Amino acid sequence: MKISEIITALEQWAPPVLQEDYDNAGLITGSPLWHFNGVLVCLDITAAVLQEAKTTNCNLVVVHHPIIFKGLKKITGRTYVEKLVIDAIKNDIAIYAIHTNLDNVLHGVNGKIAALLGLKNISVLAAHSNQLKKLFSFVPVAQATQVRAAVFAAGAGHIGNYSECSFNANGTGTFKAGASTQPYVGKQGLLHEEDEIKIEVVFPAWIEQQVVAALLKSHPYEEATYDIMMLENKHAQIGSGVVGVLPSPLSESLFLDKLLEIFKVPVVRHTALMGRPIERVAVCGGAGSFLISKALEEEADVYITADMKYHEFFDAAGNMLIADVGHYESEQYTCDLILSFLQEKFPTFASLKTSVVTNPVKYYTGG
Repeated sequence: MKISEIITALEQWAPPVLQEDYDNAGLITGSPLWHFNGVLVCLDITAAVLQEAKTTNCNLVVVHHPIIFKGLKKITGRTYVEKLVIDAIKNDIAIYAIHTNLDNVLHGVNGKIAALLGLKNISVLAAHSNQLKKLFSFVPVAQATQVRAAVFAAGAGHIGNYSECSFNANGTGTFKAGASTQPYVGKQGLLHEEDEIKIEVVFPAWIEQQVVAALLKSHPYEEATYDIMMLENKHAQIGSGVVGVLPSPLSESLFLDKLLEIFKVPVVRHTALMGRPIERVAVCGGAGSFLISKALEEEADVYITADMKYHEFFDAAGNMLIADVGHYESEQYTCDLILSFLQEKFPTFASLKTSVVTNPVKYYTGG
């Protein structure tokens, strides 16, 4: 089995095109053609993590945070990043990062946090637009069912929790087959009219190639006609953060106690308590100050995130509780998320979660 098979599965789950512009998700060191021995899952790459990969004979490390964010002009071992890259290359260890693309799928990093909090009815907090396309094709009536089935099987036709969605309109198609053609219907040189169905289906932009391939393979015409257009509609399952509701409201103090327990932190930085119950909860693992306004728009009672700066706490404006649980702490369960995915997809191969705590932030709670 090759590393490329692991990569293919990960990228079907969290397509690289969903990563933010600043990100560097994907294969960072190594070759997809290498044979796969085992995979080690971690949040960050450190020297201790690479040593663990060697010890456990894992030649693939799947990490959430990319070890390289910006281009390296020199690799001399001057910085810790350069040292780690050299170590990985010398020991034939492939590093694959699955970062903001995993943040931006509904059941990714933030969906995992929502599940730990017990949230119900979760949805994307800030849905992304320009992630959907629409396919139009014109098919003879008798073959419309087989063409629809093919594009549905390729991943088209999903709208929210509904599948095999399409719009169909009857009409008449006309064409005149040229001298070198072998028309499915009609005759060379003669204008032909055919009862056709116009089929419309939406699909995620990143699967365009496979949807078109399915269309062309199933379409009976020698020259299948189709159009594709980009939609400005927001994709309900793609975007930043999530929002959901607790099964039953909790007091602010009980909710903060819950955060201490779940995220295993000695302290939670938060805005002033407002004296009202917590029910609607917004979440963004990692640095999430950019979503404060969206959490307010969604009328969240609390927004859980990390890396909040002093002045950003003022943005709650007394309308919402902001709770900063720490960057590592908010994303620590991402390792469990990735590990579960790999164990389900590849049950016969070794998939391990690192035993190294890579959090660089420590808390002093007294002597």
